[in-house]
Amino acid sequence: MTNGVRRWCGAIVVALAWTMLLAMSDSIGAQESAKSEPPAVAVVTPASGSTTEVLVWSICLLGSIIALAQAFVFYRQMMASDPGNARMQEIAGYVRTGAAAYLRQQYKVVAAFFVVIAGLLAVQAFVLKTQSEFVPFAFITGGFFSGLAGFFGMKTATHASSRTAAAAQKSLNQGLQVAFRSGAVMGLVVVGLGLLDICIWYAVLRWGMGAFGHEALSLGEITVIMLCFGMGASSQALFARVGGGIFTKAADVGADLVGKVEAGIPEDDPRNPATIADNVGDNVGDVAGMGADLYESYCGSILATAALGVAAFLGNEQKQLAALLLPMAIAGVGIVLSIAGMYVIRTNEEATQKNLLAALFRGINASTLLVAVCTFGLAYWILPDHMGVAGSVVVGLVAGWLIGYYTTIATSDEYSMTKEVAAQAQTGPATVIIGGIAAGMQSTWAPVVIVCIATLASFGFANNWDFASVDNFALGLYGVGIAAVGMLSTLGITLATDAYGPIADNAGGNAEMSHLGAEVRRRTDALDALGNTTAATGKGFAIGSAALTALALLAAYIEEVRVGFERWGKDPTVVATSADNGYYKINQNFVLHKNGNDPKNYEMYLIMPTEARLPAWQALPLAKTGQSTGLVETDFKGSPKRRKLTMGDDQLTLIELKHATIPDFATYYDASLMNPKAMVGILLGSMSVFVFCAMTMKAVGRAAKGMVEEVRRQFKENPGIMAGTSMPDYARPVQISTVAAQREMILPSLLGLVTPVVIGLLLGVGGVLGLLVGTLATGFCVAVFMSNSGGSWDNAKKHIEAGNFGGKKTDAHKAAVVGDTVGDPFKDTSGPSLNILIKLMSMVSVVAAGLVVRYSLAALGIF
Repeated sequence: MTNGVRRWCGAIVVALAWTMLLAMSDSIGAQESAKSEPPAVAVVTPASGSTTEVLVWSICLLGSIIALAQAFVFYRQMMASDPGNARMQEIAGYVRTGAAAYLRQQYKVVAAFFVVIAGLLAVQAFVLKTQSEFVPFAFITGGFFSGLAGFFGMKTATHASSRTAAAAQKSLNQGLQVAFRSGAVMGLVVVGLGLLDICIWYAVLRWGMGAFGHEALSLGEITVIMLCFGMGASSQALFARVGGGIFTKAADVGADLVGKVEAGIPEDDPRNPATIADNVGDNVGDVAGMGADLYESYCGSILATAALGVAAFLGNEQKQLAALLLPMAIAGVGIVLSIAGMYVIRTNEEATQKNLLAALFRGINASTLLVAVCTFGLAYWILPDHMGVAGSVVVGLVAGWLIGYYTTIATSDEYSMTKEVAAQAQTGPATVIIGGIAAGMQSTWAPVVIVCIATLASFGFANNWDFASVDNFALGLYGVGIAAVGMLSTLGITLATDAYGPIADNAGGNAEMSHLGAEVRRRTDALDALGNTTAATGKGFAIGSAALTALALLAAYIEEVRVGFERWGKDPTVVATSADNGYYKINQNFVLHKNGNDPKNYEMYLIMPTEARLPAWQALPLAKTGQSTGLVETDFKGSPKRRKLTMGDDQLTLIELKHATIPDFATYYDASLMNPKAMVGILLGSMSVFVFCAMTMKAVGRAAKGMVEEVRRQFKENPGIMAGTSMPDYARPVQISTVAAQREMILPSLLGLVTPVVIGLLLGVGGVLGLLVGTLATGFCVAVFMSNSGGSWDNAKKHIEAGNFGGKKTDAHKAAVVGDTVGDPFKDTSGPSLNILIKLMSMVSVVAAGLVVRYSLAALGIF
């Protein structure tokens, strides 16, 4: 690190520490002043003041700018390094051109879909009035920033491959530094653009509304609108991950089956026509796709937690604001501390795989510990009455670290699980496939147990281990959400370790095709093998974070259901503004109480499902309490939030909408296993996971068939390729993969977009809750299984290629190549796409909640 960069980073850390100390001193001062007030005066949460709110927002904005600035520094350092000889630059140019062409074509297809979806959202917002008018625009910005993050990361990666190979000519450590810091560009751009998007929308909705003469929005409305831009990020991520995964695995399968197995040439031999397409695929799938994937996880966790925080403190706007700001502050500080961890990573020339892994984990561990310490300071400053949420954040950090560490054990050839799979290659492809599938299935236990324990622990820390109280239930869910924020707070560095993988892989291919020395190839192979493990670790981390984020989104969905009811009740076409005093039944389970002719003087109530039903649209005149006939209104159990209405023998229990808790909504919609709609939703969610995997696996198979035929055709029609006297046509395989990926990615993506809307309209909110639970439970396990099986097969092949069990060009090696070929779509297409499917379905459900609340068959009284 240069002195200038060191001073720059030091200044940032000092400024951040000074800001936090000042803020904490303000907090202490506020608490001391509160102690001097008379007992009747409530203690004011420090974050309720506008100064603190602006300060937290400024920290977040500063964090996003620092991330983007540091990404630019790393990018410039990478571009200033040695690009290699002319041949190395030529090969990198082929890859760069192919990746840019693919991404350009993909963005055209995705843009067309975004126009259509934005139009449908506009109809929902402006015509049906079931959603905020801001949602179509939020959807577009979410997709735009997600795509932009993937573009910047891929652009860096395609420039970094030849430079990593050139650095490996000098030393292993220099190769690691170039590859890792180039991957760090992806991580920093994702968190920088994600937090910047959140800051912009918060400023517009919180402070910019008055400038345009718009009525001020409540904190609940702000969080719900911001949460909806996550649907744009999720949609872009699914297209990027599925399309990129199909592209890369079609090329990889074609290159391996024809090149390695049939022709017996090395993996990245320049005579293989598919080798450039294979390297292109690494960038568009594992860099751009993973970047878009984790962008939406990062934003979704922050925004879902903010929405849960507002719901947890209904009626206390000061604490609502504090709970909204805390996840943003943790994300902002986490960026700076992730950068600090990046400068810790380095290794020596004789490093083994364990040494290389230890070097990467050293940086991750440093960032994790620093975030854990700072979290307690942030919680004390922003939400001092609920310090338990800091424990929830630490739980998320530990859970993320454990999942990453266990994934390393499950997939690295330094450990027994993968060595056993490699040993089974000695008896042929069948036993290698059986062993890899079994290893992947077995590996699901640890991430599932870790997420389960993290869910219970984070819930308990946040609400003082009160699992029975309904009043503290939303606060416990807030703890689960902020645990997901904690897990992703170090995303800047954890995503860097993932994006490092394809850069190292491309560097190895560049070294092979450029005919560099055996020592260089040994170093790039070491970096590549490490990349396989870090890529598997990154996928495990992404899947684990998806599980916690999806749990938070599941709870946030209920908040959007509440907003859907509010929009329905406020619609002047439902109950005329000139209507008389009384209770007006909107549908069989929803009433509006009018107080005079003032259109703003009313309350909305949910009728609990166990009570008697009265005819829809019947206006019930308000009778005085105590009359022997007519309607009688009394407080229910002394609570002003609930009312009991009686008319003769009929009785209704009403819960005021704005005070209804998440358990109240669960009761209202009978979201239990005994409800056939919820059970059907669970089964359909589980089924969607397998159908999605089948679609993506078949897509890879069809695309790979075309690739295999093309490589065979070139070998047959141009014998000079194998003789080394003529060059293969690299462009044609890239074109085949591009066309196949664009065609094949549409149906799997539509499954994620359409299914929640259809199930919602048919089965109502209860069916959607079941769908999301089924998708989460099944998708989480299947995603871990597929990703770890694929990673184990890949590293088993690398283990044999390192000289074990006979080494290359043996029957064991050929069997391992077959296993790796099966594992390619497991780990790079279907598996990692599932965590996006889980969150996309949740996001679509959130956006469509108002539509389902008002126009589902259940809401219309049909089913």
